Amino acid sequence: MPSYKIRKGSTLDRALLVKFMQRTYQDIFPNQDFSHLSKTVEQYLSSETPLWWVNFTDTETVTQETSPVACLWMGNAIDQITGQRHAHLFLLYVVPEHRRRGVGRALMEYAQTWARARGDKQIGLQVFSSNTPALNLYNQLGFQTQSLWMIKPLENGE
Repeated sequence: MPSYKIRKGSTLDRALLVKFMQRTYQDIFPNQDFSHLSKTVEQYLSSETPLWWVNFTDTETVTQETSPVACLWMGNAIDQITGQRHAHLFLLYVVPEHRRRGVGRALMEYAQTWARARGDKQIGLQVFSSNTPALNLYNQLGFQTQSLWMIKPLENGE
């Protein structure tokens, strides 16, 4: 991708990853507090769950490192039907100013390459049903619904 550079992240990027996760959820649920996501990062970010960042480089000025404009965080899951380990997408986020430029698609291709190199036969992910742009991207890339995650709010005494 011209003007974009991908780089590997590390466990030292915890705070930045939390910030990106919070931005992801705040895009969909703007009035919610997502400070609890730091616990998710603390629990799951490791050398076994790789992280990549995308930086935008303006070729018209002096090329310099900028803040990341996109993030891809991968992990592991077990297919409950076959029992096989497979890649799981924990996070894919592109800041609004850089959307619809192919960054998300390129990161998904990157994820698939990583998963194939490990010998994985599939990639899993969760996406909110209200996140139409993400659903469109995943459908275009050949993802299919395998199951539905359902919840029921419980009130006291129920």
